[in-house]
Amino acid sequence: MHDDASPFFIAPHRFDAVHDDAGPVLDRRHELVPEAGEQVLGRHRLNVAGYLLGPTDASRSWTLPAPVTLTVTDFRMVYVGTRSHLALVGSRSGPGGRTPGLVSGQIRWQWPSRLEWLPGTGDDEMRLLVVCDALRTIRQPALGLTGQRAEVSELARQIRRAVAVFRLTRPELVDLSPPERDALARVARSTPLAGPARVVLPGSLPVEFHSRDDYYRPRHSDPMPYDAASGLR
Repeated sequence: MHDDASPFFIAPHRFDAVHDDAGPVLDRRHELVPEAGEQVLGRHRLNVAGYLLGPTDASRSWTLPAPVTLTVTDFRMVYVGTRSHLALVGSRSGPGGRTPGLVSGQIRWQWPSRLEWLPGTGDDEMRLLVVCDALRTIRQPALGLTGQRAEVSELARQIRRAVAVFRLTRPELVDLSPPERDALARVARSTPLAGPARVVLPGSLPVEFHSRDDYYRPRHSDPMPYDAASGLR
């Protein structure tokens, strides 16, 4: 199945398999190899976790124990982390294989439906949730990126502009109504976020979970209160 149909943040262990060519291509330094015509906009060092958001609560599906390198391009964002405790598919290294202990994944810009900018656990920390809509369920998969306020603010600015420009310039991929085009144009011109906020990204395409179990998995043992208007508490 193509990576666009199965976002990494639902089942991250499926990436970096020996014969899996759906994930991002990395060089020997574990940095993203851009696709033809792809432009790198920025790189960040952040903590990452995957969530499933419901109307009244949220559950953390997974988290990585160490910060990852996040690369933002005009097509997508890609993260790469090492020495993860997550179970990986495949373990062979060498030509044609992936490095054992390496976890990577991506979100292409046709998927995010909104961004939520929330306080982090530390005094100068913030969390950015990249939220997508999913088919056949009201629960929304989200990627949480946490780091210093200034860095996460810059990341949010890069993502908002990149998503808007990507959708506005690809009418063959994203079908936008005139009001949605106007809204995205405003998003592209927006100033950096100064405090907790929510940014809707019109024209998003719904994602499909990797497996049936992702729709019906039991509630995680680490539930968190969730306010649909303001995000994770």
